[in-house]
Amino acid sequence: MKNIRKYVAKSLIGKIYYSFAIQLVLLHLRSHVLLTCIWILLGALITGTIANLFGAKYLFWSPEYLGEVNFWSFFFLGFCFASFSMTWNLSTYMLSAHHFPFLATLKRPFTKYCINNFIIPAIFIVLILYYHIQFEIHEGLFTWERAIYNCAGFIFGVFSLVIFLLAYFIYTNKDILSYTKNLEGTSSNFLQSITPGKVLDLDEIRSEVKSWRVESYLTESLLPRPVRSIAHYSLDMLMGVFKQNHTNALVVQLLSLVILVLLGISIENPNTRIPAGASVFLFMSIVVALIGAIIYWFHHWSFTVLVALFLVLNFLAKQGVLSHKNKAYGLDYTQERPHYHFDTLSNLFNINSIEEDKRNTIQILERWKIRTGEKKPKMVFICVSGGGLKSATWAMQVIRTADSLTEGSLMRHTMLMSGASGGMIGMTYFRELYWRSQFSARVNPYDIQHIYNISKDLLNPIAFTIVTNDLFLPKGKFKLGTQQYVKDRGYIFEHQLNENTQGLLDRTLDAYKIPEELAQIPMLFITPYIVNDARRMVISPHKVAYMTIAPMPSGANAKIDIDAVDFQRLFEYQQAPNLKILSALRMNATYPYILPSVTLPTKPNIEVMDAGYRDNFGIESATRFITVFKDWIQANTSGVVIIAARGIPRNIRQIQANDYDGILKSLVDPLGIAGKIIALQDFEHDKDISFLYQLLGKEKVQMLWFTYEPTTRNEEASMTFHLTEKERYDILKAIETKTNQANLQYLKLLLQ
Repeated sequence: MKNIRKYVAKSLIGKIYYSFAIQLVLLHLRSHVLLTCIWILLGALITGTIANLFGAKYLFWSPEYLGEVNFWSFFFLGFCFASFSMTWNLSTYMLSAHHFPFLATLKRPFTKYCINNFIIPAIFIVLILYYHIQFEIHEGLFTWERAIYNCAGFIFGVFSLVIFLLAYFIYTNKDILSYTKNLEGTSSNFLQSITPGKVLDLDEIRSEVKSWRVESYLTESLLPRPVRSIAHYSLDMLMGVFKQNHTNALVVQLLSLVILVLLGISIENPNTRIPAGASVFLFMSIVVALIGAIIYWFHHWSFTVLVALFLVLNFLAKQGVLSHKNKAYGLDYTQERPHYHFDTLSNLFNINSIEEDKRNTIQILERWKIRTGEKKPKMVFICVSGGGLKSATWAMQVIRTADSLTEGSLMRHTMLMSGASGGMIGMTYFRELYWRSQFSARVNPYDIQHIYNISKDLLNPIAFTIVTNDLFLPKGKFKLGTQQYVKDRGYIFEHQLNENTQGLLDRTLDAYKIPEELAQIPMLFITPYIVNDARRMVISPHKVAYMTIAPMPSGANAKIDIDAVDFQRLFEYQQAPNLKILSALRMNATYPYILPSVTLPTKPNIEVMDAGYRDNFGIESATRFITVFKDWIQANTSGVVIIAARGIPRNIRQIQANDYDGILKSLVDPLGIAGKIIALQDFEHDKDISFLYQLLGKEKVQMLWFTYEPTTRNEEASMTFHLTEKERYDILKAIETKTNQANLQYLKLLLQ
């Protein structure tokens, strides 16, 4: 009896092992490593194994459509997942079908292939739905009924596309019976045209068929059925069926690309902006189709062709054929461009221009002092960190809470605002609201709705535009004054941010010049990083040459290099005052790959990116301003208060072990310092603040850190252009921590 059981168990295991579904998985792992790696990458994104800091997993766990997580957001996620899965099926079918010639003898061969190729897609469907239910229920955002309803939307989206495509293939793909009617008269050399670039002979095919033994497959009824003998069929007849099926598959893939290109025309329509996670699946569909097509056509030469294709595309991009330069909207790119080299910068930012700009700013300081109504007021500097919508939300929460608590005293005493990335977006929006509230009682800058506005999604339109527009070269254009610009993901970022903020930031730099001169609002420095030479670009409505070089005592003979560029002086003849404030904020928040780097009109061209590369907290701008005007500050104020709204916890006290971690980590470790850029800046800022204490006196400098740290969650909010409801709630709640509350009370005491 024991031997019988052992035999039955062995027989059952054998049947499972030699089933079509299991053999397909083994084939993918052996022969389609590159395509399988795409599934692995997606799995890492969905589970949060990679890009967790940027909240990539929430794009799949809690997708948004038109600002809501609902049935339709999951429908589009499921629909695009099905698009990716079917593209995977189409590509692997073209590459693998000849390994399983019994398929050609079945009715609806591609349908049966998809059914038996279910294991990997099914695992991912379970993963997505599991993480969604766990996340929504655990975070307390949805009831079980609502979570299951959303899951139904995902399943409905999957089946909508799958059923449509399978119906197409049922009526167009031929099987062996339909093919034999038209086979008479075909060349006996037919096999030479099966796969262009690959010549198969009968011995090779027989070898392939023998190596992939299949004993059973699943039918449309999901019932197993044994594979019958195909010995009585001509081998070229079987391959002919696959060739005809392959043609249909290529037609579907080309049609999908055409649809994506057409969707790119409607990037400004909110209804077409599908969830970012869905856009990821669409992008991966394109990658799979491209890789599959190259392998199909060139087989053993596929890797060489991929490398050659990359080199050709790179060459064409350098010639400007397959690329475009993103521009700063409002600047004039048609005028004679200034030369960007050291001599030009030295001429622009000489001692005369520095002294002239200092005199003009001192007039602003005098008006600021009058508006405070105090003989010797505290001068406040607000510095905010980068970090996407997390930092934008946190910056607004800190400023609105502090200004409300001090009954408007904070903003009256604030002289300068500086920072990076998302934090500057939030602070610029609050400053706009504060300015408008001075002229209209209907504008309440403390209204919680404004925080909901600034934390609305920006990632969905960006991701959708990348997939449907930028990958195929941006097609649309728009005019601003006499200038023409291309509609790309940079444009859609500004367009969506303008919508989210109800059009309040649709202004130029020049619109803020007089309010700043009259000290109605604080000065604001936007400081993107210049990629070409690592200098900072200081963007302000005013000329601020004094910010371009570290101040030195008169008579000092030390040689100090210019480490920043005054935007107004460099682009005086390119209509610098007409720069859109939204473009300035975008330049200041340009995440690599997510947003395009902005090219500015110089000779040679310079590109600017996220300010966080040089100063992620705005401390450098504040300390330099204080140093430049130290004499005026000493004579006219009772000291300075630096408020830092930090969206990123300080972790320099956490020391990681560096023991025996394997070969891979040993190879990567020397590059690890690049990932410590925030810690490096923390050390530098400590040094700058220490210098201020020595410069002004310890009783004249107060440094208040308002740091966001998780309160109701186990992990901090993601650093991206997308926030979940729970993340936003957690950010707002962080103002109630003991440290932040103590700092608020101390600030209130300082400004009384």
